[in-house]
Amino acid sequence: MEFEDEAIVLGARMHGETGAIVHVLTETHGVYAAHIAGGASRRLKPILQPGTPVVFTYRARNADQLGQATLEASGQGPDLLDDPVGLLGLQCAAAMTREVLPERERHEGAFHALNALLRALAIPEIWPAIYVRYETGLLEEVGYGLDLSACAVTGSHDDLIYVSPKSGRAVSRDSGEAYRDKLLRLPPFLLSSQGGLSAGDIEDGLKLTGFFLERHVFHPHNRPLPEIRQRLSAALTAGRPD
Repeated sequence: MEFEDEAIVLGARMHGETGAIVHVLTETHGVYAAHIAGGASRRLKPILQPGTPVVFTYRARNADQLGQATLEASGQGPDLLDDPVGLLGLQCAAAMTREVLPERERHEGAFHALNALLRALAIPEIWPAIYVRYETGLLEEVGYGLDLSACAVTGSHDDLIYVSPKSGRAVSRDSGEAYRDKLLRLPPFLLSSQGGLSAGDIEDGLKLTGFFLERHVFHPHNRPLPEIRQRLSAALTAGRPD
């Protein structure tokens, strides 16, 4: 088995004295893990950082084994060393991609969405909203997309401000008012990219996606949301990294 593909590095860990195990999201082959010979070297360590765009060349004797790969940088990842919250966002996006998407399944939409998020990380005013949108996309990629097109009760397309925790469908203000304490808030930016951000919108968005990610992805495997996701939520709510 052999292929070459554009990819984004999601993370790596050292393996043995000189090698590394890397996880990447490829454009047309999905999430892949591979052994990188010489991954501990000075030349390769910078390439193994989350967010680095690479050309990923993979080889394995059969489809079931962990193969070998080589990486060649095809660009530069976001420069966020002076932006701790942005760096946390990058690390969280990489970790959530790896945790949510099943390996070796094509997720071309997620690849392009992650690329867009990485480009947006340089703009602190907008990337948190794009991050929340990215998580809604991850839910859709694994079959649990939210239906925000119309009110689940009346079919109306107007004044949608809640989401049902049972169905993942939008609910209008009038239909949901009596149950507001049991519903999740729907921030306007998830309905239209033209809508501005108000205080609390990012927090509401993270609570919304976090609820369904926990229910559908993590709880079935007796796991909580990753610790880095909880840290990001706290950082964006408080406006600081810790």
